[in-house]
Amino acid sequence: MGRADLHTHTKASDGELSAQELLVKVKSKGLSVLAITDHDTIDGYTEALQHAEKMGIELIPGVELSTIWGKKEIHLLAYGFDPDHSALKQLLLMQRRARKLRMREIVKLLNKKGVDIEYDEVMAYARSANIGRPHAAAVLIKKGYAVNVADAFIKYLATHEVVNIPTEYADVDSALRIIKKAGGVLSVAHPGVMLTTEELKELISTGIDGIECIHPSHNFNVQKVFSEMAKSMNLLITGGSDYHGSPKSEYDPYLGVVTIGTQHVEALKRTCKNRKALLKNSS
Repeated sequence: MGRADLHTHTKASDGELSAQELLVKVKSKGLSVLAITDHDTIDGYTEALQHAEKMGIELIPGVELSTIWGKKEIHLLAYGFDPDHSALKQLLLMQRRARKLRMREIVKLLNKKGVDIEYDEVMAYARSANIGRPHAAAVLIKKGYAVNVADAFIKYLATHEVVNIPTEYADVDSALRIIKKAGGVLSVAHPGVMLTTEELKELISTGIDGIECIHPSHNFNVQKVFSEMAKSMNLLITGGSDYHGSPKSEYDPYLGVVTIGTQHVEALKRTCKNRKALLKNSS
């Protein structure tokens, strides 16, 4: 049985490596299946397509969507969708715009606190990537406001004021509708650090297909609880390392370590195949 990592990031969002560089690293870890799940963009996946097959790596379409559920920001991992679906493309364009608007508000808030940072500086650092707080953190480090990414988040980017800045991200229902129309499935990302058990069950009732049971933030007991929940509710089990590339994340040592068996990937693929067949028959 092979091993898979269904949660990784590239330079297309807030990762350190290009898609091709990530593939090389994944290959060196002995993984056979990969999903690149950049934040609100599939640019990394698109770049990887031209390299994955000849490297012997099966590439699953993926994206980590920032969504709104009530007053919470929830991350959903979408897999197996048609990357050329028009509604999906429109959703990702709207998400990119929402990220830019949010960053403008973050910069304004920091300016009010006397921090000398400009939106254009953050955009320049992000280049063509989907902009996010790690890009602002890099600028803060460069200008001497923080010593590392964790320090930047603690002091400036994960404060109550920043976390509660209103966003224009898609709501969970909209994301569900669009991903399912594109033939994909949705799994709740790292629920152990975001949701109580009751909140998770309530969120799943909206039509979520799976739970990210295996994640570096989940210890063995948490993994067991979520895996048993997924099985009892007939949900997909997903998982991965949440790799970004040092020093972007404390999860980086887990690439090639925090993985799932390919039997879970096969279950995911079957669900997507069946969903696409139903969509075709109903059209």
